[in-house]
Amino acid sequence: KSCARIHTSNMKWLVVGLCLYLIITRDGWCAISEKQLNATKKLVRNSCTAKSKVAPEIIDAMHQGDFSDGQCYLHCIMNTYKLIKPDGSFDWEGGITTVNANAPPKIAVTAAASIKNCKDSLKNKSDKCAGAAEVAKCIYEDDPPNYFLP
Repeated sequence: KSCARIHTSNMKWLVVGLCLYLIITRDGWCAISEKQLNATKKLVRNSCTAKSKVAPEIIDAMHQGDFSDGQCYLHCIMNTYKLIKPDGSFDWEGGITTVNANAPPKIAVTAAASIKNCKDSLKNKSDKCAGAAEVAKCIYEDDPPNYFLP
């Protein structure tokens, strides 16, 4: 019985701690550092590169404004960041909320502005990859030096 009581007590504190963590991060008290953001972007980039089988050169070209190839890579990125709703539309409001809550302030300001400026950029809902590329291209063209997608 005593082991069960200890286990239950530990679980209760674990649940309380997890709830506090979720509340704090949801409200933006704990934005990640630039170093953590870059590590996360690298992880997402590697995952989506493997899933979409796109060459690294194509992704590098996107960071120079060439979005002619690799559109399904961009859909993977947008889907990973929960920027595309199940109906295929761009969840720009959710994107702004996420950026403001999690990105370092220096990045959040420019990223949120670009997301808002591109809220109507997704025209092609029938082709999820092309639609994601429309949004990514708009975000890039809105502020090329501060393009933030991996």
